Amino acid sequence: MQAHLFLTVFVCILLAVAGLQFVPSGAANPIPVYSLEMPEEYINYTICRVNGSLWTKVDGTYPLTKSIIECEDQALSGDSTWFTFTGDTLPMVYPTPPGTISISVKVDETELGWSNYTQTFPDETHYTAIGDWPMIACTIHPVPDQFTLKIHYEHPIQLINGSCTFLYDLNISPYLSPWSSKSTAHFNIRFETDVTDLQAHTIATNGALNPVEYTVTKDAGTETLSLQVVSEYSQPLPGDLLIAFHEGNESEQNNSSLLSSTEQRYVAIAVIAAAVVAIAGYLLLKHKNRGDNK
Repeated sequence: MQAHLFLTVFVCILLAVAGLQFVPSGAANPIPVYSLEMPEEYINYTICRVNGSLWTKVDGTYPLTKSIIECEDQALSGDSTWFTFTGDTLPMVYPTPPGTISISVKVDETELGWSNYTQTFPDETHYTAIGDWPMIACTIHPVPDQFTLKIHYEHPIQLINGSCTFLYDLNISPYLSPWSSKSTAHFNIRFETDVTDLQAHTIATNGALNPVEYTVTKDAGTETLSLQVVSEYSQPLPGDLLIAFHEGNESEQNNSSLLSSTEQRYVAIAVIAAAVVAIAGYLLLKHKNRGDNK
């Protein structure tokens, strides 16, 4: 499974198409250059069954600040890892898991229109550890100094190596810089179905899995997993978040005719008791018949 605001070289391409350019240091009447800062982000998942299949509903909330950078700053160098832009129009692309529906993108409370970026450019997909994802595109205009981006989408949960699995694309590097050096992603994952063998990892670009500590709270038959992933500038990034689990009632759904282990024990005890009674009755009757024949 899942992804957040994804500003990469594709955005730079879109900026060029829009006629926006980076201004070299020392240019006359330099155009202001901006960066985006996102010290916190909040991602809520709801795992539930839809028409017999497991789905997740994702709500991401991203408070963003537009900060001005001096044009002679090193941010304009070609090897910088953070994102910069000029002007008052911000195109962006966003990866979505396979089968995603019900997409909504808002700036504060204003709904943005979006298009299928990968459909327009079939070769442009986003690589993840569980497959290549298509992307959507939209544009923010004007770009407020401070705003909250909200994204909602829903997608089916994949079955990978026997586990229900989804991924959140934690592409945080464009928001990390010397002046915004830390970002924390807060996750709350609500399970409206019974789950077992719950595992949370970050998966680095080299494929290495690192376990993530989490807490679980229970309320009215549901469980909510809560965790945080912290990313820091100039430090190795943790990678995307990967969640895997099994459904606790899997065997009941796939084998509805089978009894639970407790029920099976009761049935076995009843069968044994009935057999003992039958054998005892048979022996008693046999003994009585022998007495009658004497």
